[in-house]
Amino acid sequence: MSFFYDLDRSDPVQRRVAANLVRLGDALTGEIPPKTVDDTLLLATWNIREFDSAAYGLRGVEPYHYIAEIISRFDLVAIQEVRRDTEPLEKLRRLLGRWWKYLVTDVTGGSEGNKERMAFLYDSRKVRFGGLAGEVVIPPIETRDENRKLVYTPSKQLARTPYLVGFETGWFKFMLSTVHIVYGESKADDPKREAEIRAIARFMAARAKEDHAWAENLILLGDFNIFDPGDVTFKALTEAGFVIPEGLQQVTNVGKKERFFDQMAFMTPNLRKDQILASGAFNFYDHVYRPEDEATYIPDMGDAYGTTSSGKPRGNKSLYYKTYWRTHQMSDHLPLWAALKVDFGRDYLERLSGSG
Repeated sequence: MSFFYDLDRSDPVQRRVAANLVRLGDALTGEIPPKTVDDTLLLATWNIREFDSAAYGLRGVEPYHYIAEIISRFDLVAIQEVRRDTEPLEKLRRLLGRWWKYLVTDVTGGSEGNKERMAFLYDSRKVRFGGLAGEVVIPPIETRDENRKLVYTPSKQLARTPYLVGFETGWFKFMLSTVHIVYGESKADDPKREAEIRAIARFMAARAKEDHAWAENLILLGDFNIFDPGDVTFKALTEAGFVIPEGLQQVTNVGKKERFFDQMAFMTPNLRKDQILASGAFNFYDHVYRPEDEATYIPDMGDAYGTTSSGKPRGNKSLYYKTYWRTHQMSDHLPLWAALKVDFGRDYLERLSGSG
């Protein structure tokens, strides 16, 4: 549960926030398993749209409370689309509690990088930062010239720099790498998107198999902009050796067409079917900023609700509310989550005793 003691009962908007938090909290309790001290890890990945930018107005008090309430139900969350200003992360941490910490990359340069950062938010009462942290650089391509001399050709880097961090919780020591793959063209087999996924999947797979890898367990997660599990972009992950359990193949976009944009891919030697205890994508729009709430937010949307940027009357006001305005309050992605078993003490004792 997040901290919302600053809400003012005398303010009708903040009373609305309180009522919505009750409904949101009940839904989260019904869908997300409860936190445990050492049995499970509640892991999530969430692309929080333009977190935060002036597009459609900076987020106010209301969406921050909902975002914090959702994140509070997990132990560790990878966040994509954090922008140059890290104050939004600080706002979240204040709402989550002082034991929540974050690790964040520098801003990725270049127009394709969109001035974004990658971040991990984690509950330090449960999860320990292991000391490993770095932005991923794809190594150069090695060839030989006509004299058999090694020639190094720089590899094309990903548009947004992936982030690799080592964590520990319970008996589970693991590397976590978060990505935001380039979107490119609006088609399933965009070659730039496929190339980025193959590059990072091969790099991380090789890193996990090294003799001196920081941990043998690796989870690659984030926004891959994958349209469907049958696409070549999805196969680029599995062909590199990653396992994506069926329960984590979820629709995570908010829009007319169903897209499996966000993924959680595992390369863990001891991954068993019973290690992933539960998983899903949480649709917060069933509980906050619902379609039936549109009229409530007309004052917040202002003139843009009825008029386009070119000054013409807006033909479909509901589309503006659902697709544009509210997704800049919350997000156009749903958080993808998994509950992982991390207490292997009994398994270890059974192997020692010869009974396992």
